[in-house]
Amino acid sequence: MIRAYLFALDPTAGQEQAFRSHCGAQRFAYNWALAQVKANWNQRTAEESYGIPEAGRTPWISTSAYSLRKAWNQVKDVVAPWWGENSKEAYASGCANLAAALGNRRDGRARMPRFKSKRSRLSCRFTTGAFGLGHDRRHIRLPRIGEVRTHESTRKLARRVEAETACIISATLSYQRGRWHVSFSVELPDAPSPNRTRTRTRGVGVDLGIKDRAVLSTGETIPNPRHLDKALRELRRAQRRASRRRGPDRRSGQVPSNRWHKANDRVSRLHAQVSNQRRDGLHKLTTRLVSEFDTIVIEDLHVAGMVRNRRLARHIADAGWGEFRRQLTYKADAAGVRVVVADRWFASSKTCSGCGAAKTKLALSERTYTCAVCGLVMDRDLNAARNLAALAGGITGELLREQPAGTRVRPDDRLGCEIATGRPRCGQRHACEGVAHGTELQVS
Repeated sequence: MIRAYLFALDPTAGQEQAFRSHCGAQRFAYNWALAQVKANWNQRTAEESYGIPEAGRTPWISTSAYSLRKAWNQVKDVVAPWWGENSKEAYASGCANLAAALGNRRDGRARMPRFKSKRSRLSCRFTTGAFGLGHDRRHIRLPRIGEVRTHESTRKLARRVEAETACIISATLSYQRGRWHVSFSVELPDAPSPNRTRTRTRGVGVDLGIKDRAVLSTGETIPNPRHLDKALRELRRAQRRASRRRGPDRRSGQVPSNRWHKANDRVSRLHAQVSNQRRDGLHKLTTRLVSEFDTIVIEDLHVAGMVRNRRLARHIADAGWGEFRRQLTYKADAAGVRVVVADRWFASSKTCSGCGAAKTKLALSERTYTCAVCGLVMDRDLNAARNLAALAGGITGELLREQPAGTRVRPDDRLGCEIATGRPRCGQRHACEGVAHGTELQVS
């Protein structure tokens, strides 16, 4: 399996200038290759409009990384006579990035790539050359740049490399969150296969929220630290200070002042601090869930649609629901733990965890769930978490062990249709409860 090890760097002024030069070279090669591709496509479009047959038109340009890199090597002495100042991997990285972007467009996953400006994210990837760990556990090595000191120890990766259980296959240099980082892509041995013969009986439902970061079906509540809300006051002051400085103006060519750079760096550090705090809390929570439970059930939340609510967008973004699912998925996969993703239309909040009756409407302001059938009174989030845990209990055992990862399975029949709410697939609806039948679950 491939895992990434990210380290913050502590470069000197000269090394930082070399970093920016390599990232600029990557951007230059990317823009040059994109210009060649667009010129070729525009030429063919013009020839088609003139009625020229296919045999007489300009041949299609190959957009593979190998072809783009070969074309670059043929003209680099003319278009970029300074190319020798940087590693050849910087230019190869730009061609490879464009090939990947065009591939995503061809597959329908992205739009046509655009030219990168100097304000784009700085990054450069190395796949060959002298890169890896340095002479000690506080340095890393990059081609043409040499050894660079790190902010933290690299012992976790160094121990694996020394034991020959890890192989570094690439290094990506990037500027993010106000610091330079290097990310090593490391090939590790496959995770041991989980014991599928053991019946998994310990499951938990996790209901994510804003008031509380997560509510477990066991009754435990993980509070939401609201890191962004706590930093808003200082962040506003820093942003006001930066707005009063002489910043860059692309129309007039105004150069930003040193005081603007300092004020802007302060804003970046505050954002980075909030991001690191949020990520640290999510790592601790997901690691704990994977280590304590065999089956974890979460909801398939449409976060991109939720953040369109202008009243809750900031709070939803600060909760980090998407990052929670990403971390939980890869950690559970490595530990052999099942993650069950309930259908997006499964009404976990509207369904009673006691009798299974479902409400047709439930306002967001109703924080306490009251069942009109059995009289159950329970916290809304805890009720949803227990409904999710019931799904884990319904598919734990033979069905869970037989289904491979990534397949979609139906809940166990013993759960009944009381909690099988979701997008209708067979067209039947229960008149007494007004819920749809045919819920699907995704096991990842």
